[in-house]
Amino acid sequence: MRIVETLPRRVMEEETWIPMADGTRLAARIWRPEDAEAHPVPAILEYLPYRKRDLTAARDVQSHPYWAGHGYAGVRVDIRGTGESDGVLTDEYLPEELADGVAIIEWLTEQPWCSGEVGMVGISWGGFNGLQIAALAPPALKAVITLCSTDDRYADDIHHMGGCLLGDNLSWASTMFDGNACPPDPELVGERWREMWLERLDGSGLWLAQWLEHQRRDDYWKHGSVCEDFAAIRCPVYAISGWADGYCNAVFRLLAGLTVPRKGLVGPWAHKYPHLGVPGPAIGFLQDSLRWWDHWLKGQDTGIMDEPMLRVWMQESVPPSARYEVRPGRWVAEPAWPSANIVPASFRLTVGHDLLPEAEGDDDPAVLTLRSPLSVGLYAGKWCSYNAPPDLPHDQRDEDGGALVFQTPRLEQALEICGQPMAELELEADQPVAMVALRLIDVAADDKATRVSYGLLNLTHRDSDERPEPLEPGRRYRVRVALKHIAQQFPAGHAIRLAISTSYWPLAWPAPRPVTLTLCPARCRLILPTRAPRPDEEAALPAFAEPEGAPPIAKTLIQPTQESWRVIRDLANDKTTLEVINDEGRYRLDEIDMEIAARVTERYSYSYGSYDSLSGWTEWERSFRRGDWEVRTLTRTLMTGDAENFRLRATLDAWEGETRIFARTWDETIPRDLV
Repeated sequence: MRIVETLPRRVMEEETWIPMADGTRLAARIWRPEDAEAHPVPAILEYLPYRKRDLTAARDVQSHPYWAGHGYAGVRVDIRGTGESDGVLTDEYLPEELADGVAIIEWLTEQPWCSGEVGMVGISWGGFNGLQIAALAPPALKAVITLCSTDDRYADDIHHMGGCLLGDNLSWASTMFDGNACPPDPELVGERWREMWLERLDGSGLWLAQWLEHQRRDDYWKHGSVCEDFAAIRCPVYAISGWADGYCNAVFRLLAGLTVPRKGLVGPWAHKYPHLGVPGPAIGFLQDSLRWWDHWLKGQDTGIMDEPMLRVWMQESVPPSARYEVRPGRWVAEPAWPSANIVPASFRLTVGHDLLPEAEGDDDPAVLTLRSPLSVGLYAGKWCSYNAPPDLPHDQRDEDGGALVFQTPRLEQALEICGQPMAELELEADQPVAMVALRLIDVAADDKATRVSYGLLNLTHRDSDERPEPLEPGRRYRVRVALKHIAQQFPAGHAIRLAISTSYWPLAWPAPRPVTLTLCPARCRLILPTRAPRPDEEAALPAFAEPEGAPPIAKTLIQPTQESWRVIRDLANDKTTLEVINDEGRYRLDEIDMEIAARVTERYSYSYGSYDSLSGWTEWERSFRRGDWEVRTLTRTLMTGDAENFRLRATLDAWEGETRIFARTWDETIPRDLV
């Protein structure tokens, strides 16, 4: 990234408080031009629970001062109950959070340095609430940039996929369990810090238990899902994600569902801002965002809306790896979405495990059966990749031994796809609850197998996520399985593989009992969204600038980071464990003289063939220190299950110095609901 030492306008920074109607104060950090009171500027709001003072400080100081230096006020606000803001946070995207967001926007318009126009920007949580607040239509909100977010909290979030319960549901709940246990900084809130901290420790609760109470698409998940009424959003939206991110599908649904001016961008990135994007190439997102803000908040013709509605990174073939530094490919574009340039190509499955163009198949009535071992999924990576520690899928040959595999002949010429692959399957199951996992794979000339896309379906959700119905064992069903959107080139000499399994652990929680599926291959189809290259159009696309940002924060490394992702096969005891460690080390934020340390360990295990032995365990350790002041927290969560129930056991401990000042345990049993 190029560091911009001298910005067009001089920037001032302040910590301030935004009052809510009930007396609650929200903590804000604002960067704005020094002359903004004489020459008011639009405000760009980022509204998160991730602690502006410390945990997102390094990221914030490279973007918000950059916007401020180009004639905006960059406003970073901690959600109620987080950072230095008053209150307790008890769940995601509560009505109170969204109402506070509307109040923040109103407050911004009343400031003498604000022109009255406001934009919202955010990645992940901030991308979610940007869309959700836009759906409330505050008059001053003129445009949104939403990154790595979703319009559908049930179908396409970190909790569920295709009606299956995701392993990241536990991982993410543990992350917030840790975050909600952090204290405010005494340097900003004074002696109230301890009272505020104890209130959070006592009141935030075990979010995972609450989420598990809602295993189907009910009103709990509909709240905050803007897909319920796209028309409620009346301001322009720029939706951005990456192919390695968990949320790329939402970009395409937003483009298709919204009626306001809109743009979409999908790069090769994991869950990152594009100017920090990995796998690369990263792009000059901050420059691109200025073109968006200048157009919608200042009324300047930057040409951004004259460009194609959608730009995506057409990925080239790569060997399998759990981490890529750069993903080779090229930028392509579509003028609208859905695009008339995307043509479906249908392939038929055969009993001989071939994947053939539709016209070449036959009507062989023979069937194939499948009962996958629990090992299928150990090399799947995470549902939502952060590219650290290495969390992308590895060689799919490690998975394919437990799957039904269908493969095309070697391609005589390259084939490109852009959009959402789909599969139509005709099958039956021997249990009332079953899942199916599909993987689309690029098979190289040397047989190395790289996962391109994948999809899951809880077969009890085959007709409805709101009203799932158990399967009737022995009855044949026709189902449709959606895979993740992708843009991918399969080179000549490679083959395309479809792998089907009955489990995908620990990416998703398996069915309650082992399942045998029976497929009729001749009645099954893989449908790929093919796209013909258009070299002249692609050559005419404006190039993205190289990444740049404001000067970084002063940060001193005290203890180095450590990352690992290990599959441990204990053959003597027939136990397998996936262990993930992300140790952030210890570092000091020099400007505020704060030392921070954090380490997370996750273990997902099972005993061979025993579905009742499945367990997920997470542990977060975190500490903050300044001079004689030191606090630390330890959170642990264990999730297990049997055929009827999930069981959660969790502990939260907090220390001030050497004194443990808080301890709580949870032991919850939650019935399985056709999951």
